[in-house]
Amino acid sequence: MVKVSVILPVYNCEKYLEKCLDSLVNQTLLDIEIVCVNDGSTDNSLNILEKYARLDNRVIIISQENKKQGAARNRGMAAACGEYVGFVDADDWVDLDYYEKLYMAAKKYDSDIALAANIRIGHGRTKKRLNISLEKFVTKLQDKIDICNQPENPCPTNKIYKMSMLRNYGITWPEGCYCEDKLFTIKAVYYANGITAVPGVSYYYYRNPDSTVKKQTRKLEARKGKLKANREVLEFLKQHNADIRDKDFWAVIEEKSLFGVAYYRVQESLHTIRTMLLGIKINEKQIKEDK
Repeated sequence: MVKVSVILPVYNCEKYLEKCLDSLVNQTLLDIEIVCVNDGSTDNSLNILEKYARLDNRVIIISQENKKQGAARNRGMAAACGEYVGFVDADDWVDLDYYEKLYMAAKKYDSDIALAANIRIGHGRTKKRLNISLEKFVTKLQDKIDICNQPENPCPTNKIYKMSMLRNYGITWPEGCYCEDKLFTIKAVYYANGITAVPGVSYYYYRNPDSTVKKQTRKLEARKGKLKANREVLEFLKQHNADIRDKDFWAVIEEKSLFGVAYYRVQESLHTIRTMLLGIKINEKQIKEDK
């Protein structure tokens, strides 16, 4: 068993792939495997993967027809044999000591999840979406949600997860959809015995202008996926009677649009329902609990 399996879905990322792979094969933690799932790429991505695999036997290539990122991650997880597992997108990269620091911190606290800073780069700007300044281990659900900033930053890639925890609870990726990150991460955060925040190391998320969710023709589908994911997250929390702060997680339960712009919206959180008109709250009330 290797210490960390890194799952790398790859779909037509030839412009960015070498930078990503360089950050992985040069990790200070040597005991890793890099499971690359070629998700039906039609560009030069597969040739790049094969070049790295010839030079480093830790690079494993699995090819499949295009099934989107969730299915590719599941395929990689099924093949992985690491004690912990991490996920990287093919147009992103990590610090060279990223997996060493996360793994050592996770082992120090016997933590199911270790968490790093998340830095977004693109459009001439650099922004820390999640900043970590102190090492900290938390176990209460609200503290786990807060340390990840889960409502605003449901990022799966700035973390490593104990593989046995994911498998014991059957945590896999929703397939064939957008915003698969939200349901996967809330389940992992909920079931984890604790989360360790690790300072001094970062995951770099590149805002790729060619990303499928950025293309105009896919925006509507991506938005529908986001709304669906928000409903699924809220339903999961309600089903498990999550003892957390109300109004952190919202889902749209009714919406009216004009010329593609939503002007009327009813939203629900764990214990509250509110009505929005033109972005202004016009009504809010507590949801009555069933007795």
